[in-house]
Amino acid sequence: MLRPPILLITILLCGASQLAAQVTTTAQTITVQVTTARAWTDSGLDLQSGDVVEISVGVSSDLAASGLPACDPKGVTSGAKSADLPLSSAPAGALIARLHAQGASPLLVGASSQFHITEPSHLMLGMNISGTAPCQGVLAVKVHVIPAGSSAANISDAQQPRSQVLKSQLATAAEVFMSGQFGTGKSESGASNATSAEGATSSAPATPLKVSDAPLDPQLRKSIDSLPRRVNDQFQNQGDMVNFVIVGSQKDVQAALDAATWHVADTNNEKAVLNALMQTYDSKDYLAMPMSTLFLFGRKQDFGYEMAEPIAMVASRHHFRIWKAPFMWKGSEVWCGAGTHDIGFAKDKRNGSVTHKIDPAVDGERDNIGSSLQKANKAKTLTYYLPSNPVQEAKNATGDGYHSDGRLLVIFLQ
Repeated sequence: MLRPPILLITILLCGASQLAAQVTTTAQTITVQVTTARAWTDSGLDLQSGDVVEISVGVSSDLAASGLPACDPKGVTSGAKSADLPLSSAPAGALIARLHAQGASPLLVGASSQFHITEPSHLMLGMNISGTAPCQGVLAVKVHVIPAGSSAANISDAQQPRSQVLKSQLATAAEVFMSGQFGTGKSESGASNATSAEGATSSAPATPLKVSDAPLDPQLRKSIDSLPRRVNDQFQNQGDMVNFVIVGSQKDVQAALDAATWHVADTNNEKAVLNALMQTYDSKDYLAMPMSTLFLFGRKQDFGYEMAEPIAMVASRHHFRIWKAPFMWKGSEVWCGAGTHDIGFAKDKRNGSVTHKIDPAVDGERDNIGSSLQKANKAKTLTYYLPSNPVQEAKNATGDGYHSDGRLLVIFLQ
C-alpha cells in the first residue's frame, strides 16, 4: 500500500482550487472514447448548477474480428435481459451516463441527448452492458458543455486550452482525494460494473476472460503450491495476496505489459513530485505515481506497474507488483504478482496516517490484468488454479479487509 506523497497531493489540490476558482464563461467541447472494455469512462468534466450538456455520438469503424455487431448508441437487438442491465429500461449496449449528484442511477443518452444540470455533478459515460458484451467497437462521444450564463460559443477539441483540460484533471483528483481520504466514500465494488463513490471504475473487466480448461502441468502446480500466499511490508505485516503468475522471460513480460498500456511506477516519492511538476509544465500527463515497497521471498518487488486516467492516478489506479520466482518452468522464467485496485484514500489502521484504499474484491484486479494482456494479444493461454492453501478472506498490511475465491490466474505469454 502506498502512503501518498503529501507535497504532491498539496500541489494537486492547490492547483485544482485555484483553477476551479476561475469561472469558465464560454462553452467547451470534448470527445470521449467509450468502449465495452470498462463499465464506466470518466469524462473528466465537472458540471455546475445551470450548465447545459449536449451529447452526440459517432461510431468507430475499428472493430475486432469477433463476429459481434457494431455497438450502436441506441443499443442492439441482442444482449442480456433487461433486468440484468445497469439501466433496465434501455436496450442492451445503449450509451448511458451517470452523474455523481444522482448516485448510481444511470441515465439514457442514446444517439443524442441534452441534460440541464441542477446541482454540482461529474459526468461518467458507459454502455448498458451486463456480463458479456453484445457488441464490439468504440463510441466516439462528443460532449458539449454550455456553462450557465455563457455565450454558448463552440470550442472545438483542437481549440480547447490545455489549462482547461488540466483544470478538469486536477479537479477530479482533488474530488477523489477529498471524498476518500478518510474512508468516507461508499464503495460499490460488489457489482462487476459498479463505480465507487470515489470515482474509480471497478477493476472487473467488462469482457469475460477466455480461460483454458486444460489442467496445469503437475510440476508447475507443485511449484505454485510452494509459493507464499501473501506479501508483507517492512515490518513483516502480511498484506496483499499473490493472485497471478506470469510465465515468460523478463524481456517478454516487459514488452507485453507495455503493449497492454501498463506504466512502470516511480520508486521514489521525491522523484515523483519532480516528474509530476515537469510533465505538467511540458503539457504532458503524469502516469507513474510512486508505489510503496512490499516484500516476497524476502526481497522487495522487482517491478511495479499501474494503469489509470491521467492526474487522477494520484487517488485511483489499477496496479500490481511482480517478483521473479525462485524456480523456472520448462526453461521459462516465472513471475509472481499481487494486484489490487486503488479506489481512493483511507486512514491507515496501523498509525492513523493517510494511505490508499483498495477495492476489497481483489479478484477483479486479477482478472483485469489478464484481460489487458489478452486484449493486447500478448497472452497465449490463461488458466485459473486453486492452490492447496488458498487465501479467501484476509486483511492487507494497513488493516483493510479483502476477499477472493482463492484462485491464481496463470498467464502464459505468447
